[in-house]
Amino acid sequence: MLNFLDLPSRPSKPRQVGITHVIDRGIGLRALEDMLETCAEFIDIVKLGWGTGYITANLKAKIAAYQAAGIPVCFGGTLTEAAIAQGKLDAFRRTLERLGIHHVEFSTGVLEMSIEEKARYIHELAKDFTVLSEVGSKDADVVVAPYRWLEEIEAELSAGAWKVIAEARESGTVGLYRKTGEVRMGLVEEITSRVDPGRLIFEAPQKRQQVWFIKQFGPNVNLGNIATNDVIPLETLRLGLRGDTLRDFHLG
Repeated sequence: MLNFLDLPSRPSKPRQVGITHVIDRGIGLRALEDMLETCAEFIDIVKLGWGTGYITANLKAKIAAYQAAGIPVCFGGTLTEAAIAQGKLDAFRRTLERLGIHHVEFSTGVLEMSIEEKARYIHELAKDFTVLSEVGSKDADVVVAPYRWLEEIEAELSAGAWKVIAEARESGTVGLYRKTGEVRMGLVEEITSRVDPGRLIFEAPQKRQQVWFIKQFGPNVNLGNIATNDVIPLETLRLGLRGDTLRDFHLG
């Protein structure tokens, strides 16, 4: 890589902040290897989106490729929900152990569960896994009050979640965002007035959303649901190597 510019500081891996959480929607092994050759150092964790990991034919090879590049893998929270719905959580845990997966995403985007019940699941899973819990509804017509977001976030962090993911889906039109994709700025401000942004991962699949969070919280904000082909574009936003953030980081 080139190295003649003064750029914003980025922590080295394994990072606690400045995390880029990538969603793998089912890319093939060769595409995965090309991506890792180009930008593995910018990827902190990969989620095999939704239930794609359950039906991917080359699952073990993909997991091995990510892990060889030093990138943890987890299944999408939807698969965790399906396991709970069928009473198969123990089988799910054994599968994770067999595959050498050490991270679990726990969501209740579809399942209805009290804050206390969800916290109990997180507490138990956190004994053996690094848990990323998720808050916010996947339904665009459901608007969750800020106080409810805060109650859930604080309960899940207390229960042992490593990070709490703020929901947006892969579309970026629910949860943190309006149907237009516009950030619910008041919601974000209220959440971060009580919770350290470093303990959160903000799902931000759209470029304008990534720009907003980087401008608001700096280059080392944690961002999730990043498409595999958006890893390098996001890193250029973090470093001010794109017009959207160049002025913020290089022109005072």
